[in-house]
Amino acid sequence: MTSDLMKMVGYRIRTLRKERNITQESLAEKADIHSTYISDIERGERNISMETLEKIINALDVNPVELFRIEGIESLEERSSRRELTNALNSFLSGRNIEEVKLVLRIAKDVLGTYDYMKD
Repeated sequence: MTSDLMKMVGYRIRTLRKERNITQESLAEKADIHSTYISDIERGERNISMETLEKIINALDVNPVELFRIEGIESLEERSSRRELTNALNSFLSGRNIEEVKLVLRIAKDVLGTYDYMKD
């Protein structure tokens, strides 16, 4: 059974890895663990030990606090403030390449433009 925390930590590891332009294979090599294990961790399908977590933190060259800077502990539906929702969106975009961010921005502009048009 996969916990929400395991999924969030896995997603955060993936985000940090991608921000550093590191492949799963490269991260696995630096952390001295198997690449399929990294894949399972990133999908939240592995309950990893503290020792493995420390290896990943060192391989990513991040502060442990940075690894646990997780947006999204509560579901989007439970968020009530504009700031929380904006932070969640920002978290989803972190680790994406520039083309993906530009695409999301274009889509958001189109959706909001249509929404504004329909309000008038």
